[in-house]
Amino acid sequence: MGEIDPEALLPNEHVRNAVREGEVTQLSRGATTRYAETGDTFELDGEAFEIVAVEERTLGELTDADARREGSADLEAYRERMVAVHPGDFEWDEESAIVSYRFERR
Repeated sequence: MGEIDPEALLPNEHVRNAVREGEVTQLSRGATTRYAETGDTFELDGEAFEIVAVEERTLGELTDADARREGSADLEAYRERMVAVHPGDFEWDEESAIVSYRFERR
């Protein structure tokens, strides 16, 4: 358990703002890099957050509940958002390996 740089896990200011507002409590990233472990912490504007779960999975295993934790209304909206924000370098493949990081404000 350690403190991580929030900019490593949370890729841009839009995502960091959504975390601050409580709209995003989970983020899934490609499995090529491990950004955090359960129990790690990070701070945003002096507020502490803790990684409470890290799960290796595939895009096909995501659920509507996961999509809501990631700031989307449902899985279809999440899928559309991911394709839109990664034009040309992302294709939704149900078998793609990801790691989901769930976090809570402390």
